[in-house]
Amino acid sequence: MCGIVGYVGKKDSVEVLIDALSKLEYRGYDSAGIAVFENEKIAVQKSKGKIKDLLAKMESDKRPTGVCGIGHTRWATHGEPSDINSHPHGNKRISIVHNGIIENYKQIKDFLITQGYGFESETDTETVAKLLDYYYDGDPVNTICRTIEEIRGSYALGIMFRDFPGKIFAARKDSPLIIGVGENENFIASDVPAILKYTRDYYLLEENEIAEITDREIKICDTHREPIIKELQTATWDIDAAEKGGYEHFMLKEINEQPTAIKTTIAPRISNGMPYLEESGLTKEMLKNYNRIFIVACGTAMHAGLVGKYVIEKVARTEVTVDIASEFRYRNPLITDKDLVILISQSGETADTKAALELAKSHGATTMSVVNVKGSSIARASDIVIYTHAGPEISVASTKAYSVQLSVMYLLAFELAYAKGVISEEECKKLTKELMDIPEKLAEVLELKERCQFVASRLVNSDSLLYIGRGLDYALSMEGSLKLKEISYIHSESYAAGELKHGTISLVTEEMPVIAVATQSDLIEKTISNIKEVKSRGAKVIMICSEDVEDDKSVTNHLIKLPKINDILMPMLAAVPMQYIAYYTAVLRGCDVDQPRNLAKSVTVE
Repeated sequence: MCGIVGYVGKKDSVEVLIDALSKLEYRGYDSAGIAVFENEKIAVQKSKGKIKDLLAKMESDKRPTGVCGIGHTRWATHGEPSDINSHPHGNKRISIVHNGIIENYKQIKDFLITQGYGFESETDTETVAKLLDYYYDGDPVNTICRTIEEIRGSYALGIMFRDFPGKIFAARKDSPLIIGVGENENFIASDVPAILKYTRDYYLLEENEIAEITDREIKICDTHREPIIKELQTATWDIDAAEKGGYEHFMLKEINEQPTAIKTTIAPRISNGMPYLEESGLTKEMLKNYNRIFIVACGTAMHAGLVGKYVIEKVARTEVTVDIASEFRYRNPLITDKDLVILISQSGETADTKAALELAKSHGATTMSVVNVKGSSIARASDIVIYTHAGPEISVASTKAYSVQLSVMYLLAFELAYAKGVISEEECKKLTKELMDIPEKLAEVLELKERCQFVASRLVNSDSLLYIGRGLDYALSMEGSLKLKEISYIHSESYAAGELKHGTISLVTEEMPVIAVATQSDLIEKTISNIKEVKSRGAKVIMICSEDVEDDKSVTNHLIKLPKINDILMPMLAAVPMQYIAYYTAVLRGCDVDQPRNLAKSVTVE
């Protein structure tokens, strides 16, 4: 969840480290810190809060100088956010930054205390720093090998040894880490956006590999010290894609990028008007022979999977089970080697989803990942990979990643339905054409921002609200509710509209907002009946529906109308007003839209 960086070259390392960390702050912003080689010593500065707080501290205290250093931005796991718990950790001769969780840190800590070591912080990371010091024998690689043999858990480590100025060492297991390759300068980073300003070339550090990095040389070996030759990767994103581009927030920029992202994702997967997923290794013959389909994901990606379930079952008449990854891995699911398990993850590094993937593979199931980051851990471990083309998504609240995940679910549903003979080629082409038209329709929906902004102004002072819907609209309601609460901090819950009378309607009070998603024409009458139930109890109703729904003030207080398209594709359009409502509500409440409290973008720990 945390972000780590490292730099060695000719430039002011503090400037580079701070710039790189700012591109990773979406991974955590409870604290930040840097360590720099300065006058044969390791100078450390760290601070609770965001990077701006670290900068302020260096202005009032001391700004290190040097051309080699490591940095960290933290999402707190072990120990509260504080100056002491901030990274880097270490002592006079070793300094480290760490992303991950050390599961056996307590045993290591207890042992080191018996060896005379003292501890200042509450973090698991400090135990790794002290263990490195305990094993240090003048040979950094040997020291790292002995240390990682002892620790259990996940880690991406950036390490500096005082005796080796001008060198950074790195190692990883489960947590992501790349090595950026520049001209007379090299980098380490948790994610590609951190290095785009300086280079597009990088190596992917694999499990249990150790790197030794100077400004001119990168050496990589395994834990037996056998050299490893890596294939150089090149990032397809450019620096502009990771910047705000004139928008006030990344979230607003990413909402507006959805038409392009969807078009870029689906266009290569359509041939002669038909879905074509064989470029990912998924053939029609394979599709029709799977016994069952599981979709496993977390958060927003899981909500995309729920829409996928509804669509696949409706169009392809194939049963789909959707699981939250953290539950799937512990409920001993009934998977066989005849099943397809689909893992959805924007980052491709989500810890619980990775564990679910490993579980599926251990049962012999075919694994297919839908991920946005090329070369990510989940992508590399999957049998089949469908890359989405959203580009970098920086805002913690996912928007365009959700939309491209939905688009892949539709392509999969249409191809599966055709492969199984449930729909004809003509019907498949018609559905595919309607999907191809979505970017143009979305451009129209994006023009509803002022209407959504007005609706948001009606929510600003609310303590709690409900999202309701039926069928696909219920799946949409779950995502809309998540967006609102994660960035505006208003308590919000989503419920199947038909379940209101089974208990939930007791929550409805006078003036309480209820956002009703009603895009499915075969369910609209029943949904309106549920809306009247909450309206009669004093709720203020906002309804998101298609343009052919009558504006009835006895039913709703505010209406957001969408262009009329095939019901099954309405989630592609309806997601946008829900994103807008969440965004503008958060802005009007003065919340930090891109970096909501207690959250991080990429959840790489359990």
